[in-house]
Amino acid sequence: MLNLEVKTKLSQEETVQRLKKYFGKEGLGLEITEETPQCVNFEGGGGHVTATICLEGDKTRIDLVTKEWDYQVKKFVSNLP
Repeated sequence: MLNLEVKTKLSQEETVQRLKKYFGKEGLGLEITEETPQCVNFEGGGGHVTATICLEGDKTRIDLVTKEWDYQVKKFVSNLP
């Protein structure tokens, strides 16, 4: 299991869209099992990725928790502006 916190210049909405594109059907093919403006939960492949998103000053903080998708989460984070 991996817990990771990262900050990005992206807006909350842009962050959610990137998460869905990367981890969802268009990307890794995980199923979205829960979605709110502040949280997106993906499941599949024997694991999960949960992203909690909140504004923090002029940045957006993303708290990621994953099981079985550590490498992919780190790769997603490395491509954020």
